[in-house]
Amino acid sequence: MPTPEHIVIVGASLAGAKAAETLRGEGYDGSLTLVGAEPERPYERPPLSKEYLQGKVERETAYVHDRAWYGEQEIDLRTATTVEAVDADARTVGLAGGERLEWDRLLLSVGAEPRRLSLPGGDLEGVHYLRTMGDSTDLRGVIERGGRLVVIGAGWIGCEVAASARQGGMEVTILERLEVPLSTAIGAEVGRFYAEVHRDHGVDLRTGVSVRALEGAERVERVRLEDGRAVDADAVVVGVGVVPRTALAEGAGLAVENGVLVDERLATSAPDVFAAGDIANHLHPFYGRRVRVEHWANALNQGPTAARSMLGSDEPYARLPYFFSDQYDVGMEYSGLADPDSRVVFRGDPATRETVAFWLDDAGAVLAGMNINVWDVNETVQALIRSRAPVDERRLTDPDVPLADLVPGGGE
Repeated sequence: MPTPEHIVIVGASLAGAKAAETLRGEGYDGSLTLVGAEPERPYERPPLSKEYLQGKVERETAYVHDRAWYGEQEIDLRTATTVEAVDADARTVGLAGGERLEWDRLLLSVGAEPRRLSLPGGDLEGVHYLRTMGDSTDLRGVIERGGRLVVIGAGWIGCEVAASARQGGMEVTILERLEVPLSTAIGAEVGRFYAEVHRDHGVDLRTGVSVRALEGAERVERVRLEDGRAVDADAVVVGVGVVPRTALAEGAGLAVENGVLVDERLATSAPDVFAAGDIANHLHPFYGRRVRVEHWANALNQGPTAARSMLGSDEPYARLPYFFSDQYDVGMEYSGLADPDSRVVFRGDPATRETVAFWLDDAGAVLAGMNINVWDVNETVQALIRSRAPVDERRLTDPDVPLADLVPGGGE
């Protein structure tokens, strides 16, 4: 593969910024342009629902690199710039205003966007979504003013925002159509653990309910449920999932299905076009099937792999899915990939809120693990998953047995 002269990264995200960093780190000295629609330079999203939202840190801590770094690395960073089209045949990117950028290699790292509520009143003032730093800044103001917050959707974003708002002194109600929060991600058993955490902190968590409409004169004042009941609100946060931003890829003729289809190296169906982060539906070599992950670690690590692939590397992206969450005094790390209906066992008593949950397959091998307020075990959990070996359940659930003793060959 000849060395490219012009690389364009569409999406000034964490994945895009880490790809640019890796390209320069690997010695690429050609033209490098990073284009982002937001006015901000690339930043990390986890603080937006946690420390930044709570007012514990300021925005500078979220940025991937300081402002001067892009100039020092001779990276043409274009913020507040909309890409209107990608032409995979002509190898150009069309910007709003008519400018066209030529490329020899192209990376799409445009992420995902919140799924919108199509309900009456969904466009009232005081209805918020959380995706950008600007969104989080607005919600900081909501929390500082106090009052009653209604969160629609008990997924990770909904639960983290609810925890941040409750810690900030707001009255918080969570409305979830499923019977157990987070059950589509981690199953009902561990989902009930989080339900108890929120209720213990004074959240009015209502499950098995559906929203009919948002009501108010100009601003949202209440949420009307399908059963006719109303929940008063000074503000509403909608957290009902995200969808990958695939419009540019579709317009360019790339193969798209639940994201942009990429191979093990993150290459798309078009020559010299790659995708990374939330948008990438990746053929994972460990699982032998496609996986699309919407979490920070995936963006952090796929960007560098895509960069090396653009420079000719055959190294596949093989990291196990990983994410973390902090809610109140409960921190956790999750590694692996399990069906939420898989059997769950606990190492330690979940009631103490210091435990490790393991999802097992029919043979007793570990599919995924979540360490809750138990630290320095994540690498061992991942080694258990990679071993694919059945484990002795009695020893797995016994906190007195060193977890590393259960890894065949000591985790090597």
